[in-house]
Amino acid sequence: MMATGTTARATFEEQGYLILRDLPEPEVVAGARASMARLVDRAAEALLAAGKITDALLSDPFETRLYHLYREQLDNAPKSFRPELHLPELFGVFFHPGLLDVVESLLGPEIRLYPNYTARPKFPDTEAHRVLWHQDGGYTANIAAGDGVDDLRMLNVWSPLVPARVENGCMQFVPGTHRLGVVPHESREHYLEIPAVILAPHVLHAVDIELDPGDVVVFHNLLFHQGLPNRSQQIRWSLDWRYQDATQPTLRKEEGHLARSRLHPERVVRDAAEWAARDFR
Repeated sequence: MMATGTTARATFEEQGYLILRDLPEPEVVAGARASMARLVDRAAEALLAAGKITDALLSDPFETRLYHLYREQLDNAPKSFRPELHLPELFGVFFHPGLLDVVESLLGPEIRLYPNYTARPKFPDTEAHRVLWHQDGGYTANIAAGDGVDDLRMLNVWSPLVPARVENGCMQFVPGTHRLGVVPHESREHYLEIPAVILAPHVLHAVDIELDPGDVVVFHNLLFHQGLPNRSQQIRWSLDWRYQDATQPTLRKEEGHLARSRLHPERVVRDAAEWAARDFR
């Protein structure tokens, strides 16, 4: 069931997140999975051409194929896909009208798809795929030297393409921590992390965010969150993206793409073909 209106806003302001069940529709999810399968096809072709594998594992299921292709060379495996996501099937995910209705109720009518949209194949027991406790605003602060980060009106969105459970590395949130502002982060080998001394008073209140394909969670860019380790034998495929009040600067060199606008309706991405014709900018 979709949370909308004042109830959604109150929940979001208190907890820092909203879970929207069964959104988008099964055919949209199937299209997104198919587009990811094509990216895996490309990876297999590249590995074959480079002589790094001898079998493209065409019969391997979506949930394991990419992992098995890179099993002997995990250091070279992709952690994410980003510029590759201008695929027609993903228009229905990033520009889903029901989702944008919720976003508009929280951000207002000028909505930008922020230039940070990603597909993540989280491999089993692979440290480079482990996302530590952080705020997304911590990364933005790192890029923009902190200027204006607290004032960014931005929403994060995350949706799995396979069932996301504790076993395969679902996300965890600490409700209410979005009200703390941007906290310091420390650099680790692969990601930033909130220092233990800051995290400790809050982490006991962490909740598991278990979702099914078609479920979406919308959360504040300052909410403390992490991805648990993937202890299964399958890939935890997911998509994450962000919306921003389009009247604000991105604090990046990229401008993103308008999803809704009363000020500049001619610049809104209109359909799947237009999305596929654009690029990461």
